Amino acid sequence: MQRLTLKSAGKQGGISLSGLIFTLAIIGFIGVLALKVVPTYSEYRAILNAVKTAKATGGTVREMQQSFDNSASVNYIDSVSGKDLIIAKEDNEMEISFAYSKKIPLFGPASLLLEYAGSTAKAGAPAAAKTD
Repeated sequence: MQRLTLKSAGKQGGISLSGLIFTLAIIGFIGVLALKVVPTYSEYRAILNAVKTAKATGGTVREMQQSFDNSASVNYIDSVSGKDLIIAKEDNEMEISFAYSKKIPLFGPASLLLEYAGSTAKAGAPAAAKTD
């Protein structure tokens, strides 16, 4: 009878228990961070859409603010209100800009600060940030 032997070409690899725990902790931290950041980014996208809608309505500054407030109440936007918008005339066209920050507590004294800004201007920069 012939005996089969397996010859190992090298050392077998794998992950140790401590390596697995460390990897899962890192993946968990990134997952929790993503769960906290994604809603703020979704709100930012909703604010951009509401600002574009407000600009499309045209009219006076107050009418644009009211249009934004209406969109904000439908889309559950609470970071920016119509009064926080910067509405200015640039190149014979009304442009709407906004800027705000969100502070996300992580653990203990550590937190994450996200700063969002947007504009309907073609350059994309907020109207308040431009200097002449």
